[in-house]
Amino acid sequence: MTAPRIQERRFVTDTVPLRKNTRFQLLWAGSAVSELGSELTRLAMPLLVLALTGSPGLAGIVAGARTVAFVAVQMPAGVWVDRWDRRRTLITAQGLQAVVSALLTALIITGHVQVWQFVTLAVLDGLCVAFIGPVQETAIRGIVPSGQLHSAYAQEEARTHAAGLVGPPLGGLLYGLGRAVPFVVDTITFLAATLFYALAKVPRRPADEPPPSARDDGEEQRPVRRSMRREAAEAIVWLWRQHGLREVTAAVMVLNLLGGASLIPLIVLVGERGGDARITGTVLAGFGIGGLAGALLSGRISKLLPPGRLLLAVVTVFGAALAATALPWGAWWPVIPLVFITLSTPSLNVVMSVVVARMVPEAMLGRMGAVLSMGAMALKPLGPVLGGALAAALGGAAALIVLGGLLGLTAAVAALSPQLRRFTGEASTAGDDTSTDDKAPRAPA
Repeated sequence: MTAPRIQERRFVTDTVPLRKNTRFQLLWAGSAVSELGSELTRLAMPLLVLALTGSPGLAGIVAGARTVAFVAVQMPAGVWVDRWDRRRTLITAQGLQAVVSALLTALIITGHVQVWQFVTLAVLDGLCVAFIGPVQETAIRGIVPSGQLHSAYAQEEARTHAAGLVGPPLGGLLYGLGRAVPFVVDTITFLAATLFYALAKVPRRPADEPPPSARDDGEEQRPVRRSMRREAAEAIVWLWRQHGLREVTAAVMVLNLLGGASLIPLIVLVGERGGDARITGTVLAGFGIGGLAGALLSGRISKLLPPGRLLLAVVTVFGAALAATALPWGAWWPVIPLVFITLSTPSLNVVMSVVVARMVPEAMLGRMGAVLSMGAMALKPLGPVLGGALAAALGGAAALIVLGGLLGLTAAVAALSPQLRRFTGEASTAGDDTSTDDKAPRAPA
């Protein structure tokens, strides 16, 4: 029977501290080195395209091609992750990403690289990432007991901010040693990640998936697969029926839009106050510094408020701090409010990751991850456009005040929702009419 096997797995795993959970630590190490490699080339790639073509537009096209490929295949990838052998999918996708990086490195070394090759390889890289992310999310659910999910996602959040803080400067340093050097290191990190993932032995299938039934002739009868569109729609309908989680998701989408709109006004503000590129880079480093510290403190911060009220607090702090960057205290001043912004946001990211892992049926995690990612990305491209337009019309300081005010308004409107205010992430807050509520006992007691 499936149920006793699941209970036995949980009993054994619950006795092991997270730091001694070898499978999780191997999975984390793989994602850490992979993300570091990607951050190394985030700066090196546009530098290389600019050096070869002299065109900022082409550099943008290469970066945009990767994003478009990622977004285009995100939903199908989520469905396929729920269907396929997850261990094999993760290892294959990461291995293919290493091959893509190796091909790019070889082209750079031989001096035969062309723009269309940049675009093609960027598209292939985006396709690989679209599969890797959902499998990692489902793998954490499969190898980490419910009581340790918060610590696991806090460790994941720290990894993200650490890679973002260290990767780009290191990538620039390696690029200075030679154009191909950061891409060689990138390939090595992807190969190392593939090895770590193979050793982690993530679950191949969801633990709560029913076993195949037997036909009259003794052969296994696999469940009939529905169409991809229907499986994707099932995840969207499930989210729509989860009162509280639905409202939180909508508020996070607005937060991503307005937060993403702040970058260009910040750059304009520092320039208006006489800051050069060095000062601008130092100011923006406040995001990484605060984010890393916030990830380490997320356990304590998240215990202060339930998820719904934590969201309201984070949006309010974000808006107030963003408006505070406009205070006339010099070019360096904005780094202080930026640290406060990213001190609070990691705790929200960690809490929401735990909520999703506990509330969503395990067999739907790949699709739900894709739905939430698509939702977060839906408004994100509009952020820089909005921020640039406000900065051009009002100047950096006024634009940041407007964005801060809009975030404050978002928090006020969100606070009017009783479902959001009462949202705790428990299974009982989900809509009672959903057919999947019987699979939600993973929520904490």
